[in-house]
Amino acid sequence: MKDEIAELLVVTSRFLDYPDQTFYRECSNLDAYLRKSITSEELHSEMSQRLMPLFSLELKDLQELYVETFDYKEKTGLYLTAQELGDSRRRGDALIRLQKLIADMGFEKVGIELTDYIPMLMELLAVAPENEEIHHLKRRLAYAIHRIFTHISKNNPYYQIFDALMTHIFEVPSSEEISRLVNEREEADLDELPYPMIYR
Repeated sequence: MKDEIAELLVVTSRFLDYPDQTFYRECSNLDAYLRKSITSEELHSEMSQRLMPLFSLELKDLQELYVETFDYKEKTGLYLTAQELGDSRRRGDALIRLQKLIADMGFEKVGIELTDYIPMLMELLAVAPENEEIHHLKRRLAYAIHRIFTHISKNNPYYQIFDALMTHIFEVPSSEEISRLVNEREEADLDELPYPMIYR
């Protein structure tokens, strides 16, 4: 994968994780943080402008925005198989297959999130060698990220991250792909979400 794309995947994956005190402190100087992570001057400037609105918020407000955007909205949740399958029993099998794929490539899941946590899979794309399985995973992520992108308000500061991902990395899914996956989805029972809230 090209260095510029890999860098953008890593940076955006970190900004899509829950904003804790440590991360917020590290990004207090956003320009310096991005300069360490992105070598392209043009992309650095673009992402600085896109991400600045997030850090105009106080940490508590940013955390509340994150929870409101991703934890309580089924259409903008950050879990791949939930985006693909909704509230389906097939999700368990899909998680097992995804875990096997990661293990077969020589990687190991870290942290408390489920295997299909989108920011973690974005980091996997950044470091994994390109092959048929990674190409397929990228297409799956393209569908999920595009679905979030189309359901998040343009006034939400997190919109800019998904806009950057769809502009620079992921292709818009075909109408056939979207129709097939929509037909496979099962509506979530919002009284018992099919994926856990992010632990605080």
